[in-house]
Order: sequence, then C-alpha cells, then structure tokens
Amino acid sequence: MTLWIITLTTAYLLGSIPFGYLLVRFVRQEDVRDTGSGNIGATNVARAGGATLGAFTLLLDALKGFVAVFLTMQFAPDTVNGPSKLAIAAAVAAVVGHVFPIWLRFRGGKGIATALGVFIPLVPLVALASVGVFALIVATTRLVSLGSIIAAVSIPFLTILLVPHRSTALLAGLSFISLLSILKHHANIVRLLKGTESRFGSKNSDPDNKKVNA
Repeated sequence: MTLWIITLTTAYLLGSIPFGYLLVRFVRQEDVRDTGSGNIGATNVARAGGATLGAFTLLLDALKGFVAVFLTMQFAPDTVNGPSKLAIAAAVAAVVGHVFPIWLRFRGGKGIATALGVFIPLVPLVALASVGVFALIVATTRLVSLGSIIAAVSIPFLTILLVPHRSTALLAGLSFISLLSILKHHANIVRLLKGTESRFGSKNSDPDNKKVNA
C-alpha cells in the first residue's frame, strides 16, 4: 500500500508540472491563460509564445508522463498480460495531474501530450499509431483539436488491434485516459459542430475560444 501511495503521488505531481504556463511566464513574462483558449497546452503556448515554446511544451509535457511511467516500470515490471497494474495506475495519475494540476487550482490542460508520454513505455505501438492518426487528421483538416479527439477515440481500438496480450486493467486505464482527454475537449467539440473552430496556422484566434481551460 505504501508503494502505491508513493508511486501515485509522485506520478500525479510530475504530471501536474505546468510546463506551458512556466515557459511563457519565464520567457515572455506573460500568463498563457490570458491568450487564445486559456489552455496551458502546446497549441495555445505556440499561439502565445511562438512555435519554439510550443514545441518545448509538447516535449516536456510528454516527457513528464513518460518519466512517471518508465520509473514505475523499473520496480513494477511487466506481467504476462502486459504492464503491471501499478504502472497503469501511474499513467492515469500523471495524466490526471496534467488535467487537474494542484499548482494552478486544478485547472490544467487537455492531457494529449502527457497521454502520449505515458503510452510510449506502456504501449509503444499504440502510441506510434495514434500519432499517425493525429498527423493524418491535422494534415488534412488543419484542426488540431479534431486530430486530438480522433486520436484519443482510436486508443482503445488500437490497443485491441495491436496489443494481443493485454489485461483488462490496461484497456480500462487507456480508455479512461482517452475519455478524460475527450471530455476536456468539450468546448472544441461544440465549435467543431458549429464550424467555428480555429484552424492551425490561422492568424486570428476564435473569440469564443477565449479563456476556456480545456
């Protein structure tokens, strides 16, 4: 029980590090939550501080998820049915930390980059395939939110297709992470249905997108 408490607390705290907020604050002395969607993720950071800061945010948000799960897997190795339950729980805790960071009054990002980070050590083939899904959708539509949503939706199906020896816990954990990320895109889904969602590379942000922490 002690091991679980320490692991999940550490994973949550790692996941809750708001790299997007910190980078924009330190480099530009601005609050990224005052720009565009108000989100602390890579897309809004790129809008607020440029492509370089956005890229660093994406990398660091993914890295914190990777580290949380990779470290857990060192003392809770895989079983015959795939990753251990502790590693799966650490993955969930890291993503929850990003979405509900204690440092920002539990108002964080959408969890896509951090989810990718936890998927890499847990289910590398699924992670790679989901990146392909995301890239294809964004390349054809220039809608980052749509690419993120469809990639998240694909995770359980890709897991069933690409991970033959999977536990119920693994499928449940990955499905929970995907569902959480989709729910955090609720405002984007509304704008997608209305046809008002901003496209990647557009100069003007959707005014309806202002101050929405999702």
